[in-house]
Amino acid sequence: MVIAAADIMDAVTPVTYYDLGPYFTINKAIVMLFVAAILTFLFVYIPTRKLKLIPGRWQNAIESLVDFIREGIISEIMGEKGKPYFPLVATLFIFILFCNVIGLIPGSFTPTSRISITAAFALIVYFIYLFVGIKEQGFFGYLKTFAPAGIHWVMLILIVPIEVIGALIVRPFSLAVRLFANMLAGHLVLALFLGMTISLFWLFKPFPFALVVVLYGFELFIAALQAYIFAILAAIYIGSSLESEH
Repeated sequence: MVIAAADIMDAVTPVTYYDLGPYFTINKAIVMLFVAAILTFLFVYIPTRKLKLIPGRWQNAIESLVDFIREGIISEIMGEKGKPYFPLVATLFIFILFCNVIGLIPGSFTPTSRISITAAFALIVYFIYLFVGIKEQGFFGYLKTFAPAGIHWVMLILIVPIEVIGALIVRPFSLAVRLFANMLAGHLVLALFLGMTISLFWLFKPFPFALVVVLYGFELFIAALQAYIFAILAAIYIGSSLESEH
């Protein structure tokens, strides 16, 4: 089981390539993040650089994905006002999907299993959420949303801090932790059973190996689901800033 333990540590600790100080390190997670970014660009660019009237399979897949995000997320959640934010939500969905899936390749690493990376995604949504709220309602108008109208001032003493903490702290924190925890947990389980497959006596190898095959399929589903949930929540948060009250 020593091998299993080593595999688990490799799954959660990316290899460091260059240590350039306490604030900047190039490790496997960062490299895989750039690889996912390149794949995201190529995935969208290659089939759409020469659009055809009768789309091929790849172009048809991209168009179906675009329609799904535009109609299923933007229109349903954000409405007409949300159309300008379609590129942001679509990019987050596809990029995070590649970040989630790339870690299933042997020898790779899942960038979204690092809290620092998921926190960066959450902060992007958080700052856009604040910017849109202030842009749409004005600075003081946005502040008024933390104090619901028609409530006695005594209750406001309790409600305002809760509203502020929920909007400015809990939302970005939960957005980052949800993605990080789901991806980390799944890859830890995969690493555990892979380690068992390697270290157990040959007679007992088929059982953990069969579980690994099943878990790979399940992790693909979770990778897509978590990217979708992140995009949905980003649309909800930004969409709430487009309204006069949220």
